[in-house]
Amino acid sequence: MGLSKAEFTVEPFNAGQPGLHVDAAVAAVEALGVEVEVGPFASSIVGDAPMVAECVCALIKAATTAGATRISITVEGV
Repeated sequence: MGLSKAEFTVEPFNAGQPGLHVDAAVAAVEALGVEVEVGPFASSIVGDAPMVAECVCALIKAATTAGATRISITVEGV
């Protein structure tokens, strides 16, 4: 299987103050052993396609449970 990259933004977005909904999404992915690159506007992960899919499911569940109002995700092969 090839590598995939997922880039995600969890809202509401507050510059410099990610909030519990963002922290929960990042923690859910890191709990699966995947490193998250947190950027100023979006965060990203890279891994094999099945792992990235698992991470996306985990971050959606964690972020919405913690109060996210919108999650934007882009997944592409790398």
